[in-house]
Amino acid sequence: MLKVRILTSMVLIPCFLAALFLLPDIYWALLMLVFILIGIWEWSTMAGWSAGARYIYLVATATFGLVLAFGSDAQMGYIQQHGLFWGILAATLFWVILAPLWLMLRYHLKNLLSMAFAGWLVILPTWLALVSLRRISPWLLLAIIATIWLADSAAYFAGKRFGKHKLAAQISPGKTWEGVLGAWIAVSVYGISLCLWLGLNPWWIVGLWGITVISIMGDLLESLLKRQAGLKDSGSLLPGHGGLLDRIDGLTSALPLAAFFIYFPLYYAMLWHE
Repeated sequence: MLKVRILTSMVLIPCFLAALFLLPDIYWALLMLVFILIGIWEWSTMAGWSAGARYIYLVATATFGLVLAFGSDAQMGYIQQHGLFWGILAATLFWVILAPLWLMLRYHLKNLLSMAFAGWLVILPTWLALVSLRRISPWLLLAIIATIWLADSAAYFAGKRFGKHKLAAQISPGKTWEGVLGAWIAVSVYGISLCLWLGLNPWWIVGLWGITVISIMGDLLESLLKRQAGLKDSGSLLPGHGGLLDRIDGLTSALPLAAFFIYFPLYYAMLWHE
């Protein structure tokens, strides 16, 4: 299984990097929208909906995404701006307030509309963050994503080698506090290296710690949904990894919050000084 995971990663990573640095903004947005729609499909499958409900959910999400992606005139520009603004803010509130409660209570959300809305809160802001952070700098987006994937890999190997104390046994029995420690050490080394190499403020390291913690929450939420659905993986798209959501679960929580803190001066000005 590990060999298959590595081989899949060796194919995906160069393709992702090529798209990240070479594609024009609109093509990047559309490519990321395709992946987000796959995530939406996997979400609705985990929810146990009928095929008809899944297709309606997919089409509604695609329509919203295309409206945002192709907005170019004054009115559509307004929609783009506020879609990004409120989407990132809604995701931040969800991950800071609602997601921890959901995990603590291990609530099984069965209502179709509630589950659909939760899926949009989890997955659509990930797309908004992927598009907006890449516009700021592809290197910034890569640094954040690398933090999440490094933390995930370090937690996996540290947990397998040293794991004894369960992090959330009733949600994801394989995750351990030793894995969390391994992720923290790896991210710390990564952050120190970035600060020394690029001359960044050491506070960046604290920010990377925050990204690591939030990414674990996204991982746990997806694990809870899979457990409640009786599934091992969210899908079978990626050999050795499972579904797309299995690969981006940490991104769904960490990227919107990273975008929120980067745009925080804008939120502060609009919400408290208008």
